Amino acid sequence: ACNTPLAGIVFAIEEMSKTYESRANGLVLTAVILSGLASLALVGSYTYFGTSSVMAKTPMDWLLVLVCGVGGGAFGALFSAGALRLSARIRRFAQTMPLKRMLAVAAACGLASAVLGIATGGATFGTGYEQARAAIEGQAAPSFFFIEKLAATFLAMMSGIPGGIFAPSLSVGAGFGSTMASLLGTSIGLGAIVGMAGYFAGVVQAPMTAFVIILEMTGNHEGVIPIMAASMLGYLTSRLFSREPLYHGLSRVFIAQSIRARRAAQANET
Repeated sequence: ACNTPLAGIVFAIEEMSKTYESRANGLVLTAVILSGLASLALVGSYTYFGTSSVMAKTPMDWLLVLVCGVGGGAFGALFSAGALRLSARIRRFAQTMPLKRMLAVAAACGLASAVLGIATGGATFGTGYEQARAAIEGQAAPSFFFIEKLAATFLAMMSGIPGGIFAPSLSVGAGFGSTMASLLGTSIGLGAIVGMAGYFAGVVQAPMTAFVIILEMTGNHEGVIPIMAASMLGYLTSRLFSREPLYHGLSRVFIAQSIRARRAAQANET
């Protein structure tokens, strides 16, 4: 969807390196490579957010990288840890009457998302692509956009029907970086890019994926070192607050359901 085949491969490798199922790893990696080739064949090569050439030149620019890496990682950890813990509580809450209670939770989250969207003039609806691209091009996002978008993404996850994590996370990171750059009086475009790197690495705890996906989306080879630095800072900061990566925590639910279903099927056979 974002024409980032290399990032897809790196993400698969980073995630699978933490598991031990070699057969599944091979199948997943093959699927990722084929999907990347299919994307390139169908839509060609393009950069999702256009092209950028901003780089860190001054001490204030490097301070911005530090702030976006550490701050983005902290916000990313807050999002992922909060999502995992609250999801577990919602599942326990819904155990006695799963359908009715999950529908009630989804309705409450949907209503809250709608109110938030109306209050922000529609800024939190969708993936946040327009705001992220504008920030990368040097147009400052509203000061509290990143908090509003983070809240909207969190509500979508809690509803049980999330609209995605990657694209909204990038818009949250771009908004955070834009706000930090405005406060420090540095480049908005650089702030958006390193903000995306720090926050995204904090959410998924996959620093190489964060670095590669932003490099592919912006084509910014001049800013390789700042992007890498922000990604690593975001990852390390996130690990201090949340030891379990988001996708591993989410996958445990599906694995547990699969094990229970298999045991129930075996019990019925006997």
